[in-house]
This record gives sequence, C-alpha cells and structure tokens, in this order.
Amino acid sequence: MELASYLAGERWSDHPACTHPLLAVLARDVNDYTSDAGRAWLAGLVPSVIGLAGEDPHIDVRIALLSARTALPVAAAVCQQVMAVSVLACARVLAALDGRPADWLDEPSQAVLAQVPHAAQWARGFTCGSVTPPEVFRRRSAPSIVHAAVEGIAQACIPQPDRMLHDLLTAAIDECALWAGPAPGQGTGRGIPPLMPRREPQNTATAH
Repeated sequence: MELASYLAGERWSDHPACTHPLLAVLARDVNDYTSDAGRAWLAGLVPSVIGLAGEDPHIDVRIALLSARTALPVAAAVCQQVMAVSVLACARVLAALDGRPADWLDEPSQAVLAQVPHAAQWARGFTCGSVTPPEVFRRRSAPSIVHAAVEGIAQACIPQPDRMLHDLLTAAIDECALWAGPAPGQGTGRGIPPLMPRREPQNTATAH
C-alpha cells in the first residue's frame, strides 16, 4: 500500500486515502503472508487499488464475505469455525442493509457452507439470533474477518496458497470497483518498483 500511495501522489503511507480502508487491509495482509517469490505477482495489482474508495457499507461487507468464503473450504478446523461464523455474520449484515429477512443467505454462501457441514452447524448455533450493527461490523468485525481469512489461507495445507491469496485480492478489487467511487488525492502515474516491502504478520483476532 505504500507503493499505491506513492503512485497516487500522496504522502508515503500504508493507509493511503486513494484506497478503501478494508481493501487496503486485505492488500497489506496478502502482501505480508505471501512468499517472497509469490509477491512478484502482486506488483501488477497495485495500480488497480488506486481510486477505489467510498462510504457505502456494502463494500466492507462484501470484501469480508468474499474473504471468508474463500478461506472457509481450505482453512484448518478451528479457522473454519471462525470463517463459517463470518459468512453468517456478513450475510445478516447484508440482509439488514438490503431489507431482507435476517436468515437470508445467498447461493454462494449456502454452497460454501455446505462444503463444511460440521463447521456450518456449529456456526449457526453460535450466532443464533445475533446481528452486528453495520457500523460496528465495519469498524471491528470486517477487518478481523479479513485478517483471519488471509492467515487461514496462508497456513492451509494447499498446493498454492500464494495463488489463492493473489486471486482473493484480485476478486476483492473487482468487488470494490462495483461499489466504490473516485478517491481523493490521486496524482500522476509513476514508475512501479518490482516488489513491495514485506511487513511481519501480526496476530489476528476473530470476528465479533
């Protein structure tokens, strides 16, 4: 994200105004958990995050939901429970935002939960009747979901976690582009260095 701030003509920062805050969280986490070799794929995505900003609460919910659905089938058992809770929490916030019944669940969420029936059953019992207010979800739950999802993918026993993380970030950029408006502070384009600096991953918190 420091590179995105530089390309947008902003002050050097990993929290640039030119990018939606939760998309920036996801981008930083993907960068941190991707291997040195895999991070070469990420540089080409940097220009795509510039100019994606907005206040619509749907953006946060959809990025969090995308992250949880991606991690759920591949993560370890404990993380699967967290991701199943996250899918249900996101769906309930979306239902509240869109005026749907509280138990509404879209087809992709139904399908991914069906892949992990034990985690899904546990999550339904854990979240029974609970709905997180959109602003609380945006401030606390969404970043926690993203952190846990990226960590779960990175630590999963799968052949190419780097590729899955890259594809998750790409999909989140596309999702954000559907909802986001122009961001402030966009400057002229600059050259793109080959790699972003790596930060040490921090411990993640579970969704609330």
